[in-house]
Amino acid sequence: MGAVYTQLSVKERVQIERWKLAKIPVREMARVLQRSKATIYREIKRNWFSDECLPGYDGYYGAAAHQKAANRRARQRKLIRHPELRKQVVERIKNGWTPEQIGNRLIHEDAKLRVCQETIYRYIYSKEGMAQELWWYLPEHRKARRPRRARKRHAPKFDRDVSILFRPDDVAHRREFGHWEGDLMLFKQSLGQTNVTSLVERVSRFTVLLKNANRRTKPVMTKIVKAVRDLPVAGRRSITFDRGTEFVSWPHLQAQLGTQTWFCDPSSPWQKGTVENTNRRLRRWLPRQRDVAAITELELKQLCDQLNNTPRKCLGWRTPAEVFREKMMEEIGRRPYSRRSWESRFG
Repeated sequence: MGAVYTQLSVKERVQIERWKLAKIPVREMARVLQRSKATIYREIKRNWFSDECLPGYDGYYGAAAHQKAANRRARQRKLIRHPELRKQVVERIKNGWTPEQIGNRLIHEDAKLRVCQETIYRYIYSKEGMAQELWWYLPEHRKARRPRRARKRHAPKFDRDVSILFRPDDVAHRREFGHWEGDLMLFKQSLGQTNVTSLVERVSRFTVLLKNANRRTKPVMTKIVKAVRDLPVAGRRSITFDRGTEFVSWPHLQAQLGTQTWFCDPSSPWQKGTVENTNRRLRRWLPRQRDVAAITELELKQLCDQLNNTPRKCLGWRTPAEVFREKMMEEIGRRPYSRRSWESRFG
């Protein structure tokens, strides 16, 4: 999950106009507005007013810039840029399909071009959609869209008690073995929904990769359960995830294995930096444009082995596999149990 970005408001654009007239440096504008200076530079360049009939009035004007940006965003809408996709969506709306059904059906059909239900709703209530009276075909025939604040709010999917803020210091400072981080590696949409779950143990940096057919939470969590259940309890104490929808079935993980789950703050993937850094390393062999559906389980296991047998500076030039085995042997000494199951999977 990337950082949440909001477009510049008309108030901010008017402020930029006034500051520019006062010759305030762009760096200072960015500091006060809490924006990137690149955002300010790009805003002034893209929304500069210029008219051949009025050459003496060229410049940056907040209200004109806001209208220009709105017009550009309207032109760039997906259902405006792709007439064939628009025709298909409109036809299904007129046949009684809801935007949710249309969006998910396009995913089911593995369509190269697809839109989500929010994009379809926005088109229905846009100037073009209102001209076709598409709202009439919706189940409730609502001519004006209900404001977001008036819609029914869903219960939070992640309890406050599982926030990373409550994670013990022994986990945060890597003083205890058996705490993992998990993430989902995504690939180009045109290649399908196949993705890879990456699990990394925080102390040893030992990595496990799991291929998924889609992002549905239950299959993703089921694979994670199967991957770590052969470990002793001390080897699977907890897993830290981000707040992606693929991890909303986290209660099943705790119920089946007793493994504690922690979740990063919204839009804060850096809080699970171990797995993020591992994903960056893996992108050398699994770039976004690679068709991961064509990769076999054996090839994925070989890639895991290659990564886990590479020396790491943070481990004193030992390999993750060596450190993981050492920690596991320590646990065997403390608690006797069968080592055959975990050695076949992780050894």
